[in-house]
Amino acid sequence: MRALATSASSDPREALLAVYAVNDSMNQLILEHLDRRAWRTRLPGRAGRARTIASIFAHLHNCRLRWLKKSAPHLKRPRPLDPHRCTLEQAAAGLEKSAVQSLKMLAEALSSHSGRRVTLFRRDDWMPVWPANPTMFAYMFAHEAHHRGQILMLAHQLGYPLAKGYRIWHWDKFWKQAGIPRPK
Repeated sequence: MRALATSASSDPREALLAVYAVNDSMNQLILEHLDRRAWRTRLPGRAGRARTIASIFAHLHNCRLRWLKKSAPHLKRPRPLDPHRCTLEQAAAGLEKSAVQSLKMLAEALSSHSGRRVTLFRRDDWMPVWPANPTMFAYMFAHEAHHRGQILMLAHQLGYPLAKGYRIWHWDKFWKQAGIPRPK
């Protein structure tokens, strides 16, 4: 994802935006290397109670849409994904679109501009409202990292581990692909 290219800046807000831009690259990398047989496969014995990999990716996208709707209703939202019917390609395209809009929301939330429109982070109706600040970023990034871990574990448990060499942990590669100078 080439949604953000920053200059070498010591501004922590720019660093947070760069990290979020790289975040979706990791999702896309997993989708690219995932064995298609794992997409809708359920763990034996947990058929009705556990999410499939498809439904986890749909959940990530749909959560972004909910956060956009509640925290930045002025930003256009892509279509939601059906967790029971979306294809791997639809998930990849949807996540790319929702990542771009989420990045816009975060950029506005982290802005020091007095006229910014994103001032509160509303996760869900039943959760507290937080000021739109680095806490918002931390929650969004941690949420996605948690589900990436679930996806990798589930693929492994299903017998479809991602092939060695897919390099999700090689952050330097992501930084370079996104055109972001390496943090010093």
